[in-house]
Amino acid sequence: MSKIIALVDGSDYSESVCHHVGWIAGRIGASVDLFHLLGRREGTNGDLSGNLRLGARTKIMSDLAELDAQRAKLAQAQGRAILDDAKALIEADGVSGVTPHLRIGDIVETVTSQEEDADLIVIGKRGEAADFARMHLGSNLERIVRAAKTPVFVANRAFKPIEKVLIAFDGGVSAMKAVDYVARNPLFAGLACTVVTVGKPSEAVQRGLEDAKATLAAGGHAADVKVVEGQPETALGDLVDDEGFDLLVMGAYGHSRIRSLIIGSTTEQMIRTCKVPVVLMK
Repeated sequence: MSKIIALVDGSDYSESVCHHVGWIAGRIGASVDLFHLLGRREGTNGDLSGNLRLGARTKIMSDLAELDAQRAKLAQAQGRAILDDAKALIEADGVSGVTPHLRIGDIVETVTSQEEDADLIVIGKRGEAADFARMHLGSNLERIVRAAKTPVFVANRAFKPIEKVLIAFDGGVSAMKAVDYVARNPLFAGLACTVVTVGKPSEAVQRGLEDAKATLAAGGHAADVKVVEGQPETALGDLVDDEGFDLLVMGAYGHSRIRSLIIGSTTEQMIRTCKVPVVLMK
């Protein structure tokens, strides 16, 4: 059975994450492992015994230790409440098999330890501490995309049913994986697909698009292909808006970049500005 890892933090994006998870799980028949992570400092009370001094200082340190313990209990209670609400939202969308997990520790360590048998990781575009004025990309999202081997579904702020899928194609390895992923995955069955390359038309570009189209056709998708000129981060965003696409699928690394432990610059910009969810392939 397929499995989805979903991450919720109580931010404005958490409700969208839950509804996207419900939509995905319903289409592919997946169970859901639902995680809320507490940092080590907020999840446990610290050991202050090494700082104890005589007299009044001993009393102050004792009070601080008690306060830390209370904060840890409150954080855990809040985490359980977030998980309960998220589980209820996903189940209301008709999904059973939702298992909540409250963990203390690093979010990336948790995800990488759990992803071996997972088909998809779902996370919100921005987290609870994101700076909306600066279009800040959540640091946890960046770290997860760098570390995870599993495809990552990045939910936007508001859920809407997905009917039209745009696949960004630059001929690179991760773009080829994105096309193959759409072709093989029942998640995309019955959805309208378009493969687009940003750049100048050429025989090589057209051959690449026709190969992508053939791969999708083998998976049962009658896809359209097109070439648009401009800068990828603006051209793709404009295409999504102008033609009403509901989902963007793309590689996490550009074809022209040396592969390293960073997100490709176009990918990062697209996640920041695109108004629809984005599926990232490594």
